[in-house]
Amino acid sequence: MKVIKNPRGRLSLLLILVAIHSFCVGVGLIIRPAELMELFGFGMCYERFFPTQGGVFHIVMAVGYLMAAYNVDQYRCLVIFSIIVKIMATVFLFTYFIAVEQIWLVLMSGFSDGLMGMAIYVALLLYLKSRKSQKNPELIRKIRIY
Repeated sequence: MKVIKNPRGRLSLLLILVAIHSFCVGVGLIIRPAELMELFGFGMCYERFFPTQGGVFHIVMAVGYLMAAYNVDQYRCLVIFSIIVKIMATVFLFTYFIAVEQIWLVLMSGFSDGLMGMAIYVALLLYLKSRKSQKNPELIRKIRIY
């Protein structure tokens, strides 16, 4: 419970949860059980390279989220990068849903990535605000977002 009250702990916990989500999506893209893919609205895809590449990408991103969670001060750029990734994923998924194919899981993924990105952004702002309130100018200079 202490973690949730502490703004730094809350940001780290959120990044860990996002990492778990990304890792699970990555493993799912690599394994791709046919019945599950059909249930989610995707047709059969016999080509393995690109879905596997997407799965590996998600696992790599999970590592980045965990690095950011480990030390949000030292890896602040990864926290900001995480927000950028979630924004770009949201734009891509909504665009794909609107312009290419109306798969319900793509739409839901767009919403979930958008919510994750907003949650990371809000948690980062609250953390930065809590650090400023401690009136430590040296630390404020280190954690400033440019």
